[in-house]
Amino acid sequence: MTASNPPRDESTQPSGSSLPPGTARTDGHLDSTAQLMNRITSQLGSQLSLVALDGRRRRPESPALVLVAHGSRDPRALSTVETLAERVSELRPGLSVRLGHIELNEPLLPDTLAALRPGRAVLVPLLLSRGYHIKQDIPEAAAGASHLDIRIAAPLGPHPLLVEALYARLVEAGWRTRLSAADRRSHAVVLAAAGSRDPDSATDTKRTAELLAERLGVPVVPAYASAAAPTVPDAVRALAARGRHRVAVASYFTAPGRFASECAEAAPWIAAEPMGAHAAMARLVLHRYDEARVSAAATASLHLATA
Repeated sequence: MTASNPPRDESTQPSGSSLPPGTARTDGHLDSTAQLMNRITSQLGSQLSLVALDGRRRRPESPALVLVAHGSRDPRALSTVETLAERVSELRPGLSVRLGHIELNEPLLPDTLAALRPGRAVLVPLLLSRGYHIKQDIPEAAAGASHLDIRIAAPLGPHPLLVEALYARLVEAGWRTRLSAADRRSHAVVLAAAGSRDPDSATDTKRTAELLAERLGVPVVPAYASAAAPTVPDAVRALAARGRHRVAVASYFTAPGRFASECAEAAPWIAAEPMGAHAAMARLVLHRYDEARVSAAATASLHLATA
């Protein structure tokens, strides 16, 4: 009796097929395998993009830090903010730190932003309180840079690091670090600021005055060079009327300029230099930069979670 041929398995490759042995011919199986390989390749490529050639993991590129200075005709102002930018770079090696001005000095902020390649940037205002520049000028400049994903940090003040810089400048000017009880009854400080019509600006400056008073142990009165009251001379007279005849002027300015000079000239005793490129200022700039980055990351996570 002749043996019959075994039944043909349709899933087994025929002779001469280009498929590997044991590979099913069903189109659905091949499609799913290809999709799986594509996913694996995509994920592997994504991971490899974060790894440098030496095998170390790359970090995503940090946003550029753009310092936004007001600008001044006083040449010392530009030199001061340039030095501050250098100190920020020294504290955060590898971070792209740029400088832009609202007015009076080059580079102007729109030009600085235009020169950045497409990507992310954080604008850190070298301004000490809220006001027109924070609420209008800087956002308008950011809106004009459509090639950038921009975050705007909070103004520098109020913050304890500003108090650290103010205190150091007062000591440099001659303020004693230890005061007797009699000294505390006769000493006081005028915190001289630029001034603004925006009430938020006065609120911020007042808070810094309170923090400085806590540090010094004597009254600190905010006063202004323009647009707000009291003026520095008025504040000095008011303190003298209260028996405070040893009055120092703390310069609540980022850099030298006309307003800072006028306030210093009104000092009846010692006048401190602007905070300038003090080390605490450089640390505060990076603190505001990091705050803005964290806020941006939190917002992005919220969008993903609710998408």
